[in-house]
Amino acid sequence: MAKIKPFVCIRPAEDKVSKIAALPYDVYNRAEAKAVVEKNPQSFLAIDRAETQFSDDVDTYDPRVYEKAHDMLRDWLKKGAFVRDERKAYYVYELTMDGRVQTGIVACASIDDYAGNIIKKHENTRADKEQDRINHVDICNAQTGPIFLAYRSSEVIRQVVKAVKERKALYDFVAEDGIRHRVFEITDEAEISEIESAFDKINEIYIADGHHRAASAVKVGFKRRAEHPDYDGTEEFNYFLSVLFPDEELMIMDYNRVVKDLNGLSETDFLAKMESLFVVKPISDGCIGENGLTEEQVRPDKKGDFSMFLENRWYRCCMKQKDVPNDPVEGLDVSVLQNLLLTPVLGIGDPKTDKRIDFVGGIRGLRELEKRAKTDCKVAFAMYPTSIQELFAVADANRLMPPKSTWFEPKLRSGLFIHEI
Repeated sequence: MAKIKPFVCIRPAEDKVSKIAALPYDVYNRAEAKAVVEKNPQSFLAIDRAETQFSDDVDTYDPRVYEKAHDMLRDWLKKGAFVRDERKAYYVYELTMDGRVQTGIVACASIDDYAGNIIKKHENTRADKEQDRINHVDICNAQTGPIFLAYRSSEVIRQVVKAVKERKALYDFVAEDGIRHRVFEITDEAEISEIESAFDKINEIYIADGHHRAASAVKVGFKRRAEHPDYDGTEEFNYFLSVLFPDEELMIMDYNRVVKDLNGLSETDFLAKMESLFVVKPISDGCIGENGLTEEQVRPDKKGDFSMFLENRWYRCCMKQKDVPNDPVEGLDVSVLQNLLLTPVLGIGDPKTDKRIDFVGGIRGLRELEKRAKTDCKVAFAMYPTSIQELFAVADANRLMPPKSTWFEPKLRSGLFIHEI
C-alpha cells in the first residue's frame, strides 16, 4: 500500500522552462557542468551543481557551494524565474524520445514506504555520493531532482492520465537533445482521490533510477524528524519528490562492457576460450557502416545473446542454457558474462573497482564500442538490455543488481518540479 501524495510545487515560469530544465546533476563531471552553465546561465544545473559559480580551487563539496545553491534558488523564485503553485496537485510528465512516449505521475512518496521496503531498491549506494545530496537537500530546504520510480501498471491511473493529456499542457517544449517534454497539472479533487486510492492498492514501487537521490532525501527526512520530535507525519520532510511510471511504458537500454586487454592471451587463444564457453559465429569483417553492415545486424536481439567486437570484427555470441542459473541475479546476462568470462578468463575481479573494465551506456551506440576497442581497449561486448521484469524480480527478492546493469532513457529533467521540505 504505497502512499503517493500531491504536493505544492515550485516550478519554472512558462517562458523560461526550456532554458531551466536540465539533465540530472550526476551525468556531468565538474568541467562539463561548468561548460553547460557558461553556455546557458539559466540552466538549473547552476543550482544543482553550484560549484559552477566558483573558481576551480573551491572544493565541490565546500559548504559555500550548498549555501550558494540555496541563495540562488530563493533569488530565482523572487525574480519570477520560478513560481510557487497555490495548492497541492499531481502533475503528469510526458517524455517523447524517437517517437516512443512514456508518461509518469509527479508526486511525493513516503520515506516510511522507503524504509519499510514498499519502495524497493536494486542498487547499493555510496556514502560520499549520498552526503553531497544530503547537504544539497538539507541546506536548500528542497528536493530539486525527482526520483525515477516504476510500478506495475494500473488501469485506473492509465485512464486518469489519458483524460488529463487531452487538456492544455502547462509546458510543451523540445530540449536540445530532441526529447519532447509535456507537463499537465491535476488539481481536480476527484482525480486526485482516484490516483491516491489507486496507488494505495499497489503493494510494490521500485526505484528505477536515482538510488543516491532517494537515500539522501530519506536521510534528510529522518534527520528532520529527530530535530522535530513532535512531528505528526504530515510534514513535507516525510516525503520525497518522485515521478512514477508504469512498467509497460519504460525502456531500459543496453549497458555495454569494454575491456582494456586480454589478460595476457593472444587474440587466437582468447577466441578459442570464447568458443568453448559460448556459441560464437562471425557476423562480418570490419566496422558498422562498412560493407553494408548496420547496427541492427550487430545488436543482440534476445536474452542470452550478446555481440563481441574483437580485432576489427563483430561476432554473435549465444549463452548456453545450462550455464544460465535460475536465479534473479545470477541469471542476468551481465552476471553470466561476468561469472563465465570476465572473471575467470579476463581476470576482472570486482567490476566496481577494476580499472581494466569500463561501461558504455546504450545511448552512445555501438560505434562507440568499436571506437573504444580500437583506441584504449581490446575487446567490447554489446549486451541485450536487462528487462524491467528482471529488475522487479531482483528487487522483490531483496537482492542487488550487478554494477551497470540498467540504463534508462530518456532522463528526467531537473528543475521542472521542486518540493520544499
